[in-house]
Amino acid sequence: MKTRPAAPLNALRTFEAAARHLSFNGAASELFVTPAAVSHQVKHLEEHLGVSLFQRNHRSVTLTPEGVELAATVGELLGQLDLALDRARNRAPAVLRVTTMESFAAKWLVPRLHRFQQAFPDARVRIDTSDEHADFLRGGFDVGIRYGAGKYAGVRADLLMQAPAFPVCSPALLGASPHGLEHPDDLRHYTLLHDEGATGRPGVPAWSDWLAAAGATKVNPASGPVFASIHLAQEAAVSGQGVALGLAPLVYDDLRQGRLVKPLGVGLENAYAFWLIRRDVSQQRPEVEAFCHWLRQEQRQLSGAPC
Repeated sequence: MKTRPAAPLNALRTFEAAARHLSFNGAASELFVTPAAVSHQVKHLEEHLGVSLFQRNHRSVTLTPEGVELAATVGELLGQLDLALDRARNRAPAVLRVTTMESFAAKWLVPRLHRFQQAFPDARVRIDTSDEHADFLRGGFDVGIRYGAGKYAGVRADLLMQAPAFPVCSPALLGASPHGLEHPDDLRHYTLLHDEGATGRPGVPAWSDWLAAAGATKVNPASGPVFASIHLAQEAAVSGQGVALGLAPLVYDDLRQGRLVKPLGVGLENAYAFWLIRRDVSQQRPEVEAFCHWLRQEQRQLSGAPC
């Protein structure tokens, strides 16, 4: 029986870094070697496989179709290897790493997290916040919660909760204003607070969408300050700076505790929702499954609750 040549592991790791950066210089910086050493390792792998993995341009490189296919497989395998090595060298209880957006962490997850810790006191949870798509394998994440359309490559995405949008403001703002806020056109007397993230995303409610759906004709939808995130826009509303379009899960606690009110009843459906993201569930640890089950329990408690 003919023996298969051993896989050149160092060349594979170098190739994966170069493919991820689409740059030999970027891979060299990550691996603390020279770009020439990266090029040599990639060439060695190409000769081993008998295929070209990169199209070398004047000042850049792009993956060939064979390179794209190999990069996806090697990235996943190296990610699994790194996780296995981390667990082997660390005998302490494994940390359950959760990645989510800052807005969801601050307004929904963190205020409830103590209930999970009470139910599972031995679980060690780490919350990482980012709006970017997470690399589960290389980042070491177990659970992700994202606000989007639900199309996430290489992971399982299950709907966690819908996110309809409606105007919210501070009760103090209404009390201090000489104008009522009973009809959508009354918003012309108030400052509109905008979320930059809603701009240009089909189906994601912005003020122009809500005003059109509500039949308002006297309000300038472009007036008012723009914030980099929905979290900042809603915090500005809490502090009485104007009226924001709140997302139901993110304003639930503020409405319940009286920091915000919902002056107008018109809500708008949202093409984006909050999604629970995991790797293949067959690979999950019991504490990961427990955390996901707890998230769904918390979500069910809010289902049907008035906002």
